[in-house]
Amino acid sequence: MSQILVVEDETRISSFVSKGLRAAGFASTAVTTGREGYDLAQTGDYDLMILDLGLPDQDGFTVLRRLRSARNTIPVIILTARSSVTDTVAGLEGGADDYMVKPFRFEELLARIRLRLRTEPAGEVTVLSHGSLSLDLRTRRARTEDREVDLSAREFALAETFLRNPGQVLSREQLLSRVWGYDFDPGSNVVDVYVRYLRNKLGPERVVTVRGMGYRLADPAA
Repeated sequence: MSQILVVEDETRISSFVSKGLRAAGFASTAVTTGREGYDLAQTGDYDLMILDLGLPDQDGFTVLRRLRSARNTIPVIILTARSSVTDTVAGLEGGADDYMVKPFRFEELLARIRLRLRTEPAGEVTVLSHGSLSLDLRTRRARTEDREVDLSAREFALAETFLRNPGQVLSREQLLSRVWGYDFDPGSNVVDVYVRYLRNKLGPERVVTVRGMGYRLADPAA
């Protein structure tokens, strides 16, 4: 099991990322200061670091510079609110392997982590299916019955979340967190809107409303 080190000053984001990593099968350790992050990275026990730039004791650039000066080659993904080209270039030229700007979608962060770790085995299943509905995760194509369905990126992400949890009731809050990321408005009706989009494209009985709880993926033929 890959070990991920999360160096993040904001507790809410740190908790969100750590929970998502554990759900995806990774082990994670979260710390809030650059000094702790540097010391843990130097132990050699971690396979990848997620690094915030706005740390209370020393900024992420300093942590990254110290690691690379010490010839530490741990993959580093910078996760920051700093979106300027200057900061992005400084991070990448300073030795970061990737640079992501907040707000972010966890699915994208997870994809970048897997890319850096190359943890996906050659035989891993790349097609998710439930009844007559299937999603090809590599080609990003969806099929239901005997027809191909054109889904937007967000619709695909929502359908993928349902397919990874077949038969499970997912609350609006869970779907918001997993599909739209940590920076969402709990009062938003965006989940209901996109469920309606999926029903229009996949069939009205494909996603079932569980009153007072959320939504569940169904197999209309069952």
